[in-house]
Amino acid sequence: MSATLLANLSRTTEPQTMLRRFLALDAVVTTTNGLVYVAASGPVGRLLGVGSTLLLEIGVFLVLFGAGVGYLASRKEPGTFAVKAVIEANLVWAVAGLAALVLWFSPTTVGTFWIPMQAATVAGFAGLQHLALRARG
Repeated sequence: MSATLLANLSRTTEPQTMLRRFLALDAVVTTTNGLVYVAASGPVGRLLGVGSTLLLEIGVFLVLFGAGVGYLASRKEPGTFAVKAVIEANLVWAVAGLAALVLWFSPTTVGTFWIPMQAATVAGFAGLQHLALRARG
C-alpha cells in the first residue's frame, strides 16, 4: 500500500496520528461488536448458527480487548511492543475465525458470510496498523 493511500485512509501524513487513528477505529468496531454479542447473544447466535454461550464469551472478550486497544489509541505514543501485540492478536483472531468456520462451526447462511467478513476486517486492521507502525519507524 502506498504512503499516499495510507495517508488518505487515515486523513493525515503524520505516522503517529495515523497509527492512533487505526487503533481507535479497531477499538470502536471491536467493542461495538462485542457489546452486540453480549447484549443479544441468543438472537445473534441463532442468526449466525453459533452457540449463544460461546457468543456471549466472545463478546466479553471483544469488549475487554477493544477497551485495551482504545486505551492504547489514547496514548500520545502507543508503545511498539503493545501495538505489535494488537497486530498479532488481530491476525490470530482472523485465522482462528476462519479455522472455526471450517472445522467446528455449522453456521447459517448469514454466519457463513459474517465470519469471513469479520476475519477480513480484523486482518485489515492488522495490516493498516502494521503499515502505520512501520511508517512511524
